[in-house]
Amino acid sequence: MNILSEIGESLQRGEDDRVGALVRQALEQRCEPHRILNEGLIAGMDVVGEQFRLREIFLPDVLLAARAMYTGLDLLRPLLARDGVPTAGRVVLGSVHGDLHDIGKNLVSIMLKGAGFDVMDLGNDVPAERFVDAAREHGASVIGLSALLTTTMPVMKEVVELVRARGLAGRVRVIVGGAPVSEAWAREIGADAHGYDAANAVERVRALVAARG
Repeated sequence: MNILSEIGESLQRGEDDRVGALVRQALEQRCEPHRILNEGLIAGMDVVGEQFRLREIFLPDVLLAARAMYTGLDLLRPLLARDGVPTAGRVVLGSVHGDLHDIGKNLVSIMLKGAGFDVMDLGNDVPAERFVDAAREHGASVIGLSALLTTTMPVMKEVVELVRARGLAGRVRVIVGGAPVSEAWAREIGADAHGYDAANAVERVRALVAARG
């Protein structure tokens, strides 16, 4: 087994110390940082995401894998920045205003980072304007909105309308998700996509970024 495969498999098992040691070893062997990222860490998290989607593993397993991923990513980040390696895309993420629930949103953030995205997590109880301001300020191509309460879902519509009002439609795509949120609701408010769970959200974000070109 090559060292990049070892990194991916150790990540899947949540072995953060082992992942850190293997990433250092790979760097000592002059393996390029972007290969360690893509063929080691991201490849490993892709497997974790698929296993989670199929209910073969559960949230605690994903969190352990994420901790291992961050261990490796912390070592690579300065080297990737030095080499100018682009991310898969930039995403602004948060739970909408009035909604303090963030477990699902946090999981989506973990999975997006594991897929190579640069994620700006605004936290919970985020006003509509802040999402749009952050997307414009940081050059994000996707805004991800989470809601667990039906009473807070209208804020999602506010965000979509603000994106249009500020002339960002087409440049900034909006994806919505959360337990009460449906594909029909996404269409009704004019959102670009609906993610029914964390793994699906990553797939939809990838598609939105690819379509944007």
